[in-house]
Amino acid sequence: MASDRTTERDLTPNPPISELSYDDRSLENRDTGNGFSLPPTDGGKDAWLFLFACFILEALIWGFPASYGVFQEFYSTNKPFEGSPNIAVVGACAMGIMYLTQPPMFAILKRFPKMRLWATPAGLIVMCLALGLGSLSNSIPQLIVTQGIFYALGGTLAWTPILFFIEEWWVRRRGFAYGVMMAGFGISGAVLPLILQWLLHSYGFRTTLRVCALAFVALNFPILFFFKPRLPLAQTSQARGFDMSFWGCSNYLILQSANLVQSLGYFLPGIYLPTFARALGASNLGSVATVILLNGAAAAGCLCMGAAVDRYHVTTCLSVAALGSTLGVFLLWGFSTSLPPLYIFSLVYGAFAGCTSTAWSAIIRDTKEKRPGVDSGMVFACLAAGKGVGNVCSGPLSEALLHAGNWKAGMAYGSGYGPLIVFTGTTALLGGWGSAAKRMGWL
Repeated sequence: MASDRTTERDLTPNPPISELSYDDRSLENRDTGNGFSLPPTDGGKDAWLFLFACFILEALIWGFPASYGVFQEFYSTNKPFEGSPNIAVVGACAMGIMYLTQPPMFAILKRFPKMRLWATPAGLIVMCLALGLGSLSNSIPQLIVTQGIFYALGGTLAWTPILFFIEEWWVRRRGFAYGVMMAGFGISGAVLPLILQWLLHSYGFRTTLRVCALAFVALNFPILFFFKPRLPLAQTSQARGFDMSFWGCSNYLILQSANLVQSLGYFLPGIYLPTFARALGASNLGSVATVILLNGAAAAGCLCMGAAVDRYHVTTCLSVAALGSTLGVFLLWGFSTSLPPLYIFSLVYGAFAGCTSTAWSAIIRDTKEKRPGVDSGMVFACLAAGKGVGNVCSGPLSEALLHAGNWKAGMAYGSGYGPLIVFTGTTALLGGWGSAAKRMGWL
């Protein structure tokens, strides 16, 4: 998961308060100075209910655009969008914009702390309106604006407060908390495609989008009662100015570069595995099963990665993830000529490649050791933006790879997907290069 640090902090899941950063020690303080005590961090009813709320928000806000492949297949084969160009742009806008807009949204909420309290409900309202308006669309440009751009902007507004509040509720076991939260993305990605496919083929896209909008209201708004800051607003409103010095930190730059390169190929299996499965003779359900297995395994991988980064050095964890996903791509997908090996690949790739974002909490921790004044949330937001760059670029790159021509090779390498498979495996391997950088003394 290269060599581990041997310091007590890395080998101990719950480091003593003396080893926490100044900001973390302040969050451990249970006395507000106003005559009442704060609820405990890293446990207790309030902390667990908050983490449950984060899990649900992550599952629905990110799970819906992650399941866009089901919509793409339906739109491309049914009126009024059948034969229209740029159908894939809808999903690319929804996912890519949510990643890329996290730094500016974090900056806004950092500058205006009172906005954090209503940003999530306001964002959820925007998302519901976007889906409702999307159900009235008669052209792809209208879907791009509604289901793509407006949904993404609402999603960013709704999700970003998590970066502020989770730092207050989870201090010692922050990696674990991020792992639980991000597991929601994987679980929803395993369940939503089945529900959406049934709705689309039974009732059409207009009813499906309206049902999704109502489901967002029914599932998200009740849990907002538990989604609240731990610290009084009077304390959090006294925020310091931005410290962007982490952009000059070798630790951050090296791991951010690995994150970006890995992201260039990370999204490709989720996009093309259903089509590849159909070429092997899979049914509608059999082709969707590849995405279900991929996302379900990612949920388990996030939980494991979240626990691992609280104990081991982040480069060790990322190198294991890189090795596992690389071997899966080259040995399982590359040699697949039937569905069983492809399903095994979906599980392996999902478990190893789908958990890398959970390691961001450890990247933040190590960056703060070298740049104590940086804001953890902004580091996370910039790492997300790096993944967003990979998401946006992977679309045109994959199109170019698919048109690179067939290779004179056996198995899946000669199926027309050869260049795509090799590119995915190579970027997965380079995603773990931080371990080599550590050995060379660059970290």
